[in-house]
Amino acid sequence: MNILITNDDGYQAKGIRVLAEIMCQFGSVTVIAPKFHQSGMSMAVSLGFRQIGYKKLPQLGPGDWSYLDATPASCVKFAVNLGLQPDVVLSGINHGHNAASASCYSGTLGAAAEAALNGFRAIGVSLDSLDGDADFSAVRAHFPLLFERLMAVPIDRYGIYYNVNFPNLPANEIRGIRVGHQGMGKWIREFKEWNSDLYQKFGIDPGSFGFRGMGNAEAGETPYMMSGQFVDDPRNTERADHRLMQAGYISITPDHLDMTDEAEKERLLFQGFDTDF
Repeated sequence: MNILITNDDGYQAKGIRVLAEIMCQFGSVTVIAPKFHQSGMSMAVSLGFRQIGYKKLPQLGPGDWSYLDATPASCVKFAVNLGLQPDVVLSGINHGHNAASASCYSGTLGAAAEAALNGFRAIGVSLDSLDGDADFSAVRAHFPLLFERLMAVPIDRYGIYYNVNFPNLPANEIRGIRVGHQGMGKWIREFKEWNSDLYQKFGIDPGSFGFRGMGNAEAGETPYMMSGQFVDDPRNTERADHRLMQAGYISITPDHLDMTDEAEKERLLFQGFDTDF
């Protein structure tokens, strides 16, 4: 099996190294990951006619490693450009969950979506911990069997990819696996004036993630950072992915490239929006 791995935390993150170690038992691993941290990039690509640096990293492993100074989705595009035809693309392991509306912004899932767009099986994997030295032992314990089960499921429609979120619990405290749906919610009070101490609050060492532009405000600028509070939508069901994770389950959410709301499409048709001029 040919396996392509990328992420949005950058090639230096612990999570992607752990994922490569897990996946080596299943086949040949190629890692092409962003040079720098790329959270929140969704499916963005590195346009703008700028130079995009690529570098092989033979000293790293397991597998064949390289970085690309570009977004996660661009890393998948680049792999295709190199002629790689993976049997599956995995993105992660992300430091921090990608459940609920976080999935709308996720660079981890943006890479998985790009893989699905190119006709590849794709899985995004996240752990609900922002700690740069997070404990991934639960992922090591439970993901291999989960991966085998997902790979055994035939995909009969174009555009499907899977979003897997692990709670930040020891392996023996995880209650099981649940199939869920994307939860809803929003963030409030998102912009705060720059305060590097907030990273310590979340157990984050920015250097371990390869952040770019730390504390480099120009004269006259007021530096801000995003660190909001999540407000859960009361209409969420118990199968909402973030609620499953909070209840101690590994959540699997099947996502799709087609964002068309079929019910709303039918409503507009019923309202007579189809018009000839």
